[in-house]
Amino acid sequence: MAPINLLHHTKRHPSAILLVVQLSGMLLYPVFEATGFGQTVFNAFGIMILSMTVLMVRRTPGHAWISATIALPVIVLLALQMLFDMHELLAWSSGLEALFYFYAAGSMVSYMMEDRRTTPDELFAAAATFTLLAWAFTHLFILLQTVQPGTFAAAVNASDARTWTELNYLSFALLSSTGIGDVIPLTSQARALASVEMLVGLMYLAAVVARLIGFSVSSHSKGEGGG
Repeated sequence: MAPINLLHHTKRHPSAILLVVQLSGMLLYPVFEATGFGQTVFNAFGIMILSMTVLMVRRTPGHAWISATIALPVIVLLALQMLFDMHELLAWSSGLEALFYFYAAGSMVSYMMEDRRTTPDELFAAAATFTLLAWAFTHLFILLQTVQPGTFAAAVNASDARTWTELNYLSFALLSSTGIGDVIPLTSQARALASVEMLVGLMYLAAVVARLIGFSVSSHSKGEGGG
């Protein structure tokens, strides 16, 4: 009975499954990041997230073939980095991953905005989309750091390249406009990109999340009035 219920909830709330997997990766990756096989684990996890997101885009007004077209070369590049330590491909894979997550996030926004009612899955989609946007900017930060070393500094090991976890933390802080933390963009390009992310975060919260909450409150009020 339990597996049947799990399958039922998975079909009803696929956005929740994507969100849980995303958050699990964010919590678990720091455990492996400092190990010798950390990059392999992260790339393998990235391939899984790419595959899940392509399936999620199929449920939105977006085109799954576009997301799959972007995802396939990313998977190839990640596999080459895992199997042959071709770290020189990092900039290419990061750039394509950023493009992929931006497209997926745009498709999810279209899915949430296509009607004037708010379903439970759309609320999960709002959180999952926020995470997709944060990941997209994280990969842009990685791309920028790869082509321009010394782009970011931190209180600890200030001269080292920032890890994915550090840049992901910076991305979430900027997107949510809750601060910048101890990771600081040093170059003009990095600061410009950080400014864009802050603007995107404000617009997302104001235009998408506020709209969903408004529809949810409206539907609840109508339900009480009808009762």
